[in-house]
Amino acid sequence: MKYNSVKIFFWFSVITLIALQGCNREGAGNSDSKVIALVVKTLNNPFFIDMEKGAEEAAAELGVKLIVQAAEREVDVEMQMQIIENLIQRKVAAICVSPSGSREIIPAIIKANKAGIPVLTVDTRIDTTALKEAGGTVVTFIGSDNYQGGVIAGEYILELLNSKGNIAILEGLPGHETGDQRLSGFHAAIDDVEGIEVVTSQTANWERGKGYIVFQNILQAHPEVDALFACNDIMALGAAEAISAVGKTGKIIVVAFDAVEDAKIAILNGQMNASIAQYPSEMGRQAVINAVKVINGEDIPDYIPIKIELITKDKLDSLNK
Repeated sequence: MKYNSVKIFFWFSVITLIALQGCNREGAGNSDSKVIALVVKTLNNPFFIDMEKGAEEAAAELGVKLIVQAAEREVDVEMQMQIIENLIQRKVAAICVSPSGSREIIPAIIKANKAGIPVLTVDTRIDTTALKEAGGTVVTFIGSDNYQGGVIAGEYILELLNSKGNIAILEGLPGHETGDQRLSGFHAAIDDVEGIEVVTSQTANWERGKGYIVFQNILQAHPEVDALFACNDIMALGAAEAISAVGKTGKIIVVAFDAVEDAKIAILNGQMNASIAQYPSEMGRQAVINAVKVINGEDIPDYIPIKIELITKDKLDSLNK
């Protein structure tokens, strides 16, 4: 009986030691793994879903773990900041973020800097002046030239209007770098054209429902509108519904930004005329690729451009042949 007790204790000790060694191996593996976080504005927008897919593909190819998180609403800057702070607590290796607020998010970036976690911005730039004044840094910006995209949209509307007509604008969030740059580029293209008048320019908060309501009101106040420029497709799709509701589909030119799948369908159906493509999947892919380079101590450029392109029905028809 005594011998059996000793024998049982011996085997229990061996099993415990093996189990502890197994836990230690798992722990060592976790500490060696490279965990990259991608924080987008929302996953209720196809643009950011495409960005997520591109990031996931790159993470799988490179053998790194990817965490993708977002607030429910694109305008919820406070939730995005909370997400970043939680990721800092988790000690992720790098944070790639598409800022919901170009200035508002700076305190969260400062916290990441202090924790030694590199931050890469995607799609939307940080206000560089405000960031510098706060003593913060980001490693790079990965995205399109939104200003140039606005210029292209403006020039295309001028072409369709023969440089004469009334234009309405649906803006994004005031003070938001992405929307502001698109708007500035658009105005640069149209403002000096004598036959063009901007009858109204209003925000629709990047949202489809808001785009419908705002443009419905615009149509009532300005039935003479000939064209709409929307700073993203989601607002434009809402506006297209408002246009359809009053029987003016095809009579009002609609040009927007992002070229998401629903917008491409709307272009093919004649509900929209064009959209500026940004290739968010490539943005997500480049975000992960360059985050890995930074983690490995490699130098990367402070700007990694992603191409833009005007998408029209002719372009889509040629691609579908």
